[in-house]
Order: sequence, then structure tokens, then C-alpha cells
Amino acid sequence: MIRKRSLTIKGHATSISLENPFWDGLNEIAKKRNISIASLVAEIDTNRGSQQVYGLSSAVRVFILNYFRG
Repeated sequence: MIRKRSLTIKGHATSISLENPFWDGLNEIAKKRNISIASLVAEIDTNRGSQQVYGLSSAVRVFILNYFRG
């Protein structure tokens, strides 16, 4: 099931849609790093660079995949 959540990133409202396992992974990473999900997503957004090959939801999925692979 895909869930959509609204977040405020760098003062702007946005939303991302992720499957439940990705929300769980994102929450786990944020807790381990002792930061909010919004802060983590903002970091992912910043690190995807100016090319923005992926949409934000896809960039979050790739980040989570790479995190747990590493």
C-alpha cells in the first residue's frame, strides 16, 4: 500500500508517496540518526543535486535501498 505524507522541507510544503516498508525504513534511519523524517528527506533532497534525475519519492527510495545495502 502506498501512503502519501506532507512534509515541510526548507520552509516549503511538499508531499511524498512511499510504500509502507519504505516509510518504515525511513523512520528507522531517522531514529538511528536522531533526526526528524522531514530533516532526513531535506538532506536527501539536497544531496540529489541540481540534475534531480529522480523525483523526490524515488530519491528517497534509492537512498533507503543504498542505506540498507551499505
